[in-house]
Order: sequence, then C-alpha cells, then structure tokens
Amino acid sequence: MFLATPGSSQSLGQTLTRDAAEQLARNWTTLLLNGLVLIVAGILIFSIDWSVRSLSTFIGALFVFEGLWLMLTSGVDGRTANLVAGLASVAAGIAIIVWPSPGLIVLGIFLGSWLIVVGTMTIAGSFAARDIVPGWWLGLILGLLEVPLGVLALADPGATLAALITVGGIWAVAIGTMRIILAFELKRLPQDLDDAYAAGGAAT
Repeated sequence: MFLATPGSSQSLGQTLTRDAAEQLARNWTTLLLNGLVLIVAGILIFSIDWSVRSLSTFIGALFVFEGLWLMLTSGVDGRTANLVAGLASVAAGIAIIVWPSPGLIVLGIFLGSWLIVVGTMTIAGSFAARDIVPGWWLGLILGLLEVPLGVLALADPGATLAALITVGGIWAVAIGTMRIILAFELKRLPQDLDDAYAAGGAAT
C-alpha cells in the first residue's frame, strides 16, 4: 500500500489533515481483508505439493488480486500511484497465467521483479509520508521485506521449485501479517490525529 508518493508531504504542507486521515482510515477494512487473504495464500503455498504450472497460476492469481486491491486503495494524494502499480500487477499476473509453458526461470523473474518494484515504491511512499502519517514506518518495513525477497528470487531465477515456494510463502505470510497490523493503525488514525491536536491545544 502506498500511503504517499514522493512530493506528497510538500503538497500537504507537512501536516496530515483530518480529511486526509479519514480518507486513509477508510482503507482499513480492505487492508485487513488483503492481509488475511495473503496469510491464507501463504499457508496454501507451503501446504500444497505444487507443479510449476499450478504454482504459476496461483501466483499469477495473487498478482491479479494484489493489483485489483491496489487500484481500489487511496493514498494521501489520491489513487494515481496505486492505480499504475495495480495495473502493472494485474498485467504481470495475467502474463504468468496465460504463459503457455512457464518455467522456473520465467516465474522467478516475474516474482522477483514484481517484489522489487512494489517494495521500492512502498519504501519511497513511506519516506514521503513520514512527516504526515504516524504509522509510516510500517510501510517501510513492508518494503524492506519485499525488496530482499525479490532480490533472492532474481539471484537465481532458475532455482528449484521449493526455493520459489519458500520465497512466495514467506512474502504472503509476512506481508499479510504486516498489513493486518497496518490496518488497525489506519483505523485509529483519525482519533490519533484528534488526540494530537487536543494535546497541542492544551499545551498552548
């Protein structure tokens, strides 16, 4: 989830407005659902005896799911960045699913590249939101989990099926868990902002 894009903090004057906080908070239920789905997907990845074809189809479906979710999610500066990332994720997922005979190399390249791109955008968005969103560090952790997993997948894209299952499973469970935590942080964001304003007013 990209809470912000580089430059958002300037456009918002380094301050998270009440309207922006409510806009972000509205994402909490979809973020919670996304996290739960990813955890279930991670458990399935580790539990099933996959073939390359079936794993490709499953991961492709996850890409499509992630892309559709991103396109429905708003950041502090609108949906533009999420829309672009979502379309790219959907396209990658469809490409994996319809590939006539996907091999480990193809699957590894798609998985690794996607994780690095999404992780990098998440990290950049988190730093952009550090002055306006109290829980910005959760997004940073998400990105820092995704990029190394992507590098691991690209380091040897022709690795064994077990290696790709490990990367995919760890990503789904770890990111799903972090998104559930972030969902509850977003739910409390408007109240936290009100409390901060009240404390600031009392101090003056």
